[in-house]
Amino acid sequence: MKKNITTLILIVSCMFISNASELIDVINTYSADKRALEGTYSVRESEEYYSRFFTFYERYQKELKAIDFKALSTEGKADYVLLNNEIKREIYQLKNNYKAYKDVAHVADFATPLYTFIKERRRGKQPDSKTLAGYFNSIKNTIAAKTEALKKTPFENWIVADKASRVISSLQRSLKEAFEFYYKYDPEFTWWVKDAYAELDDALKLYRSFLTENYSENSIKDDGSGIIGKPVGRDALVKDLEFEFIPYSPEELIATAEKQFDWCKEEMIKASKEMGFGTDWKAALEHVKDTYVEPGKQPQAIKDLYDHSVKFIEDRDLITIPDLAKETWGMIMMTPERQKVNPFFTGGWEISISYPTVDMSYEDKMMSMRGNNPNFSFPTVQHELHPGHNLQYFMNNRHKSYRRVFSTPFWMEGWALYWEIVLWNKDFAQTPEQKMGMLFWRIHRCARIIFSLKYQLGEWTPQQCIDMLVNEVGHEYANAEAEVRRSFATSYTPPLYQLAYMTGGLQFYALRNEMLAKGWTEKQFHDRVMQENMMPIEILRSVIQDLPIKKDAKTNWKFSTDFK
Repeated sequence: MKKNITTLILIVSCMFISNASELIDVINTYSADKRALEGTYSVRESEEYYSRFFTFYERYQKELKAIDFKALSTEGKADYVLLNNEIKREIYQLKNNYKAYKDVAHVADFATPLYTFIKERRRGKQPDSKTLAGYFNSIKNTIAAKTEALKKTPFENWIVADKASRVISSLQRSLKEAFEFYYKYDPEFTWWVKDAYAELDDALKLYRSFLTENYSENSIKDDGSGIIGKPVGRDALVKDLEFEFIPYSPEELIATAEKQFDWCKEEMIKASKEMGFGTDWKAALEHVKDTYVEPGKQPQAIKDLYDHSVKFIEDRDLITIPDLAKETWGMIMMTPERQKVNPFFTGGWEISISYPTVDMSYEDKMMSMRGNNPNFSFPTVQHELHPGHNLQYFMNNRHKSYRRVFSTPFWMEGWALYWEIVLWNKDFAQTPEQKMGMLFWRIHRCARIIFSLKYQLGEWTPQQCIDMLVNEVGHEYANAEAEVRRSFATSYTPPLYQLAYMTGGLQFYALRNEMLAKGWTEKQFHDRVMQENMMPIEILRSVIQDLPIKKDAKTNWKFSTDFK
């Protein structure tokens, strides 16, 4: 009887983890170990951090090699390939980051006593407070001399200067944590170190700010936009595409985007004619921008659009949206500061609504309202909520959650964009204004591929990217500038992020068509995707089609780029 109960418990457990593969414990342990190390080695820009993580990844590479790949199920082989790919990507990025660190590590060559203090604090060793205060005072003076010396040898460009600044900010954060661990709890430490730490912290703040700006003026290539980035180059793009299992070159992706761009423009002209503007699609777009709602009414407009889209999807039985998911999504208002780099609403667990606040200028208020009118929002509320990002987060927490470590924008953003394609084909848009709103975002995603890749290849400047968004897509200037700034002058978006929307959407669309040809319903396909969690879509294809998976799998799925 006891044996039968144990067997039943095991069966029920397997049901709850949705047929998790044999590697679930390996992947969970990998993720947990990584989080533990990141919490311990808090000085991210230090020799200790890089050394420890090289050792960490090498250890897991050895563990993977010891696994009998041939004996694994299809799910297990997929997870093996995914983890191996993730580790290789992490090592590749760590090596690049370490090389950049080594080039600027000298900016903290005075900090050995500080690193020792931080390291010993982890195990609560009582410091020699008088000696530590002396170190702090001495290092404060050293920083002043170091600053004067570095003024004579500015860094090559702002990228290097930023890295140098992060060496100091990383040190400063951990030093603060270590100081606060002892401060007031240890009377002797507090008496000796309080003032010395405050003076050192001020010196580090000034030093960090100096490093940020200490780069050669000749390296500044401001094309008038005020946006200064650094293209990564073709080799880096190709390497990143390999990690994402995308078999196309940057040039091929640009050509695909240009083809889609032309299709969108033709459809915009059709909608323009329906509105009575003839072939003047820009005039029609300006008309649509003026359909904005008054201040204070945007949240209700978003809720109405959400209700409409969910009803449309559920009436056609396209996907399962759990009642709890519909019950628990939320909304917040986006801050004015965030709107400077993200002029449109975003989503995830909640939808973040971008709309003007009372202290914005008249021009900024109008651009925000016009850029977030209900017709522009018509195709994107479901992108952010259901069946887009909110449903993705909801389901990822409930199905094979161990795979979250394999996060990729081609899955996350591609899935949300895929639904815009599907809904367009199902005549979701009924009025020409709604069609124009859907097409505006569709052509925007095409433009993202074109301008981001041409910039990263060194072919376009930021101003050319802005001009394209304004003249060829129809953005308000401030919104176009914010979009380009977010793409190239912040850490928000890695080089492939902007092209992941449409490219990932096309991958999902191609996979959908393959599955429908095999007799699946759309709902079967959509629900299965939500049960597999995140991964490159080519690997997802192998899983749901039970295709052979090689141990050294490389991208080879030339997915169709036909989007109609």
